[in-house]
Amino acid sequence: MKKIKDIVNEKPYMAWVLFGVTVIVVFLAGLFGASIIERRGEAQDRLTALKPINEWEPRNEVWGESFPREYESYIKTLDTSFASKYGGSAKVDMLEREPNLVVLWAGYAFSRDYNQGRGHYYAIKDIRNTLRTDVPQPATCWTCKSTDVPRLMNQMGVANYYKQKWSDLGGEVVNAIGCQDCHDPKTMNLHITRPALAEAYSRMGKDITKATHQEMRSLVCAQCHVEYYFKGKEEKYLTFPWDGGMTVDDMEKYYDGVEHVDFVHSLSKTPILKAQHPDFEVFKMGIHAQRGVSCADCHMPYKSDGGVKFTDHHIQSPLNNISGSCQVCHRESEETLRENVYERQDKIKELLLAAEHAIVKAHVETKTALDAGAKAEDLKEIHKLIRHAQWRWDYIAASHGAPFHAPLESARVLSSSIQKAHEAQIQLAILLTKLGIKYPISLPDLSTKEKAQAYIGLDMKKLNEAKTEWLKTVPAEWDKKAEARQATY
Repeated sequence: MKKIKDIVNEKPYMAWVLFGVTVIVVFLAGLFGASIIERRGEAQDRLTALKPINEWEPRNEVWGESFPREYESYIKTLDTSFASKYGGSAKVDMLEREPNLVVLWAGYAFSRDYNQGRGHYYAIKDIRNTLRTDVPQPATCWTCKSTDVPRLMNQMGVANYYKQKWSDLGGEVVNAIGCQDCHDPKTMNLHITRPALAEAYSRMGKDITKATHQEMRSLVCAQCHVEYYFKGKEEKYLTFPWDGGMTVDDMEKYYDGVEHVDFVHSLSKTPILKAQHPDFEVFKMGIHAQRGVSCADCHMPYKSDGGVKFTDHHIQSPLNNISGSCQVCHRESEETLRENVYERQDKIKELLLAAEHAIVKAHVETKTALDAGAKAEDLKEIHKLIRHAQWRWDYIAASHGAPFHAPLESARVLSSSIQKAHEAQIQLAILLTKLGIKYPISLPDLSTKEKAQAYIGLDMKKLNEAKTEWLKTVPAEWDKKAEARQATY
């Protein structure tokens, strides 16, 4: 092989070529080194720019002074423009979309008003505006809505906080879900601020303080996105029914054992269980959780800005950020991935609607039996079947991500719901025949929200007028009180 010296002697211009290549390599290496130094500097500047944050600081904008990237992404939860086939951040009147819900929740505040949840930024506004809070509620209802809650729990004591009235704390709870809910203000580590989760883990024999960082990226969400109930007639103590396990069957057994009833159905007189939003429990049964994926990996994926890597706090449906969430692991096109989700959702929706129709029919038929003189003993087994059927339907319906998070478990639960509703109808057919009622009976016209609400006896004009008057005065008084208090921080 020829040496470089020989090549240069034979072709003098090669000396200039080699010189040029060397200059370019050195220049690029210098740029690369400068970039590394610059990015390290950005990361270091980020740390040195941090301002001290008070232990119970509820104001998200104060945290944003030290963490502008996270805060700027967080306030994007104000955007309600995204709507997928079944979800998103856009406001949707769920009772208008599915009038059967009105009958399923007859006797409960959800039959008055139920909108699809918007972004975290709207948590305070939405709970103030809903007709559901016209019904007297405990302060426990504020627990997952605000960064003010940890402060109040610390000041008042957890048990005493739960015992308060919802309306009594309106002037204290004004900062929407945010930084304080998940982060330690001293270390910025993820931590648990709602005791119900830690208490549930303790009863199961688990130490939540041993959780890994990846596990914490789901557990901070599990403080609120879970099934729960208010334990005690006066105590209203927030409790997760996980003592025997997290499946729909485990929690059903728990509730039956403690004889818990969320409301008595106004038509059928069935003691009903109202599922909240068991997102975490259902997620744990799906393939993503089994592969170690956290809630934040999909709903709050990492982003980079210069030399800084941070978590995107625009908490939203991954379908509005497929490239940043799904395609981090999956190599299919956005369209293919979107259709994969819709395919699962469509099939579970089919089962969900079948369960709804069967349970509504069972409620109406039970009312007919009561009107015809049926006794409590005649309906004991029927009530149990309807209770379990509706609990299982609601367990999936209330967990909005269930069709994707765990489609197999969702299908299993809904299939058992349909089965129990049909078993109730078989017994109702026999009972109604004995009572001299011709079977099957005709269902009322429930084709619209208005017709369904009129059928169950709601005077929506009166309820809406009362809410309008309340909104003219009370929220302004609460905000004035909050401003005076926050000025002392």
